[in-house]
Amino acid sequence: MEKRAERLRDVLEEEILTGVLRPGDRLEELLLAERFGVSRTPIREALFQLSAAGLIEQRPRRGTFVAELGPRRLMEMFDVMAELEAMCARLAARRATPEDLAALRRAHTGCEAAAERGDCDGYYYENEVFHEAIRDASRNEFLVEQASALQKRLKAYRRLQLRARDRVRASFAEHEAIIAAIEAGDAEAAAEAMRIHVTVQGERFADLLASLEQRKAKSA
Repeated sequence: MEKRAERLRDVLEEEILTGVLRPGDRLEELLLAERFGVSRTPIREALFQLSAAGLIEQRPRRGTFVAELGPRRLMEMFDVMAELEAMCARLAARRATPEDLAALRRAHTGCEAAAERGDCDGYYYENEVFHEAIRDASRNEFLVEQASALQKRLKAYRRLQLRARDRVRASFAEHEAIIAAIEAGDAEAAAEAMRIHVTVQGERFADLLASLEQRKAKSA
């Protein structure tokens, strides 16, 4: 029973984090049980685990919904994400091996190809590989765990903000600055470039909120 609930949790978590299930969507136990061909017990346990992770909200007498982050909470999470990733970039600039740098360059090339195609979602997945390569090069497992956990919480939002006009182009240019600093071994420049890259503020944050509102309107 426990493993079945964990598998269901993983499937639902993936759908939440990739935007298949969107913020505000209602999750019905009975419909989910029918969809997966299981009883409501493992569904209930999977939803409990998702609630504990902050991915869904269980509202008394109203039901269970995919969590919606308010603007302030979302901004706070992006601020923390920026600092965690800046730490990864700083350490990568000091510790990256030639193999790490080669992996980072390959990821950067993948981002470039997706950007040239105008493929926002494709760029997002290549962007994940790029950031993962930097985390791995930091050689700090605890930091990687923390950054990866928060990255999962923000996954849908980071993917969505790439759809703002010219954001992919700007993101790729920011990658250029990050990788140049890491290859040069300039830890502080790498950290600052990464911080700028991840932090959402001003017009970028307004664009993200506008995209969220547009998505809600379409689903209403």
